[in-house]
Amino acid sequence: MHQRQKPSAPEHTSNPAADGGALSMSHNDSRSLLNFSQLVLSAGQIKPSPALKHSKITYFEVEILDVQSKKQICIVDKVPPASTILDVKHKFHKACPQWYPSRVGLQLERNGPFLKDSINIQSLAVSSIITLYFTDLGQQVGWTTFFLTEYTGPLLIYLLFYIRLSTIYDQAESRKNFRHPVVHLACFCHCLHYIRHLLETLFVHKFSEGHTPLKNMIKGCAFYWGFTSWIAYYINHPRYTPPSFGHRQVSYAALAFLAGSWISFTVMTQTLPVGIFAFLMVIQMSLWAQKKHKLYLKRFYPEVRRKAAMIPIIF
Repeated sequence: MHQRQKPSAPEHTSNPAADGGALSMSHNDSRSLLNFSQLVLSAGQIKPSPALKHSKITYFEVEILDVQSKKQICIVDKVPPASTILDVKHKFHKACPQWYPSRVGLQLERNGPFLKDSINIQSLAVSSIITLYFTDLGQQVGWTTFFLTEYTGPLLIYLLFYIRLSTIYDQAESRKNFRHPVVHLACFCHCLHYIRHLLETLFVHKFSEGHTPLKNMIKGCAFYWGFTSWIAYYINHPRYTPPSFGHRQVSYAALAFLAGSWISFTVMTQTLPVGIFAFLMVIQMSLWAQKKHKLYLKRFYPEVRRKAAMIPIIF
């Protein structure tokens, strides 16, 4: 009888090389982890990268309302703090092309003064939205154009009367009557007066505001041109009579022409139109002088309240 042998369990054979490799890899991993930990500890906490700082610019929104109806015309957005009223006018012109900058009048209040172009927009801001009221100033002209037109007209008009055009005076009468020397002197003084004004406009005067309404130039030209025509017609007329006191009156008045031009011109020519023109000019110039004097005192001497003499002792 054969004895049954018990089946033997499968033998487990170990590979020394494989076991040694696994141990070596585990040891290397532990060593790398240890080195990384030491590196972290030696370097300290890892600091997060600093966030980028963005410079914030505050922009304003300018709401423009009609001064009469209070209705919104437009909103000018993204207005930098360094902008001026003139910059706002240019942006407003882009939104509403029919109103160019010199025609636009902006007010902080409905009944307030017009804001100057040089005013900084940030100085008006109470919040990010600024409300301004719009007024159409009408068609504008530059101050230089205003005065050149106003003064060139009298210069040319007087010369047309001086040469005694046939359309103005009777030619037969003009040839027959002798011209008194005061007629030539009056033409010289009149032309000298307006030539001086033209040169001052071009080379001396500096104007604070860039423009003025066209209607002001029309009124000014009507005044100066109209009176020049009236004055020149009388002085250059063939029947013009010279001053009552003759040469002495003319000479003294001509010398005084350098100081008070229209009053002395009235004495020199002894004509009613010149006297009326001189009287109106004294009134107009006195009003201008008082206005400018107040502005001068307010700007440079706010504590002074005295008045200046237009004509010393008299006025």
